[in-house]
Amino acid sequence: MSTPLSPARLRLRDVLRVGSAGLRTRPLRVFMSALGIAIGISAMIAVVGVSSSSRADLDRQLAALGTNMLTVAPGNTMTGGDAKLPAESVAMISRIGPVERVAATGKVSSAKVYRNDRIPSAKSGGIAVLAAGLELPGTVGATTAHGTWFNEATEKYPGVVLGSSAAKGLGIAAAGTDVQVYLGGKWFTVIGILDRVPLAPELDGSVLVGWSAARTYLGFDAHPTTVYTRTKDSSVEAVRSVLAGTANPQAPSEVKVSRPSDALAAREATDQALTGLLLGLGGVALLVGGVGVANTMVITVLERRAEIGLRRSLGATRGQIRLQFLAESLLLSALGGIGGVVVGIGITTAYAAAQGYAAVVPPWATAGGVGSTLLIGAMAGLYPAVRASRLSPTEALSTG
Repeated sequence: MSTPLSPARLRLRDVLRVGSAGLRTRPLRVFMSALGIAIGISAMIAVVGVSSSSRADLDRQLAALGTNMLTVAPGNTMTGGDAKLPAESVAMISRIGPVERVAATGKVSSAKVYRNDRIPSAKSGGIAVLAAGLELPGTVGATTAHGTWFNEATEKYPGVVLGSSAAKGLGIAAAGTDVQVYLGGKWFTVIGILDRVPLAPELDGSVLVGWSAARTYLGFDAHPTTVYTRTKDSSVEAVRSVLAGTANPQAPSEVKVSRPSDALAAREATDQALTGLLLGLGGVALLVGGVGVANTMVITVLERRAEIGLRRSLGATRGQIRLQFLAESLLLSALGGIGGVVVGIGITTAYAAAQGYAAVVPPWATAGGVGSTLLIGAMAGLYPAVRASRLSPTEALSTG
């Protein structure tokens, strides 16, 4: 009595060959179905990549500038008027143990700055004039693009340092002993021009005068309008809680304390919210691509009934038929997923290059993109594969 033959087992290489054969015979349909997957994946990779690149650049800025800077400014009085910080507030704040640096600026409201003495007084350009302490650059992280900052000698004489925007507004590109501005009815020599100051952008549009010179030549009252402090990283919140009472013990409620890096952190939080929204849209696109794959596979099963019937009549099992069509669906999704990852990385790289960032695409995003496409492919191909395996040889051959 002869033993019935068992069906041959399909090796992985055979499964891939059989699954890819169906794709090669319908290239246009395969391309359109894979395109839906690719759009969803590329959108998700690009959103994560652009967001990660922007966040990495922001983290770099914060690491370079520091998040331990606090600013103190006068608020409002109980009657709604403008409060003032005591002239001694800088010295009092410097006595706080964890405070490492303190510097102040004071607004000189009565002084206006002009490029020369021929300009009408009404056309001041809105450039602020600030008295500045010697420690200001080291405290706020300011650097000079040209010239120098004040020292103990020059801060007593009529000299100015221009913020980057103020210098452009005045049409001054370089400092020098022969470069002067007309300030408060007197000529002041431009001894320096600052680079942009990210954590103190109010300095960019200002003309800075030495603290002593402002009192001597411009009638400055020595009341600071902004005090910048640098503290130990571990003590930022502790110092923040006592700054108001230290700066103005008589009226701490009339003092405002803030951290400039909070604005950058708020921008990051906004970016994260936008990233979540865009990821949702990418997920919808991916779902649409999955529906396209499912539709393609259902049509493929209907068109290839004769092939299914022939394979079954030659001994292919239901499991092998399921495996064939499931492999075809996974290959189709993998094509779209890999293509989407490549396009997404390309978009991220182009955007980062345009913005001057380093392109960052997290490995989890790439792995997750390919993994999600395979999951979508498995889900999309499961029903058509099961449907194909349930066709009997005679039914398939008679309707094929």
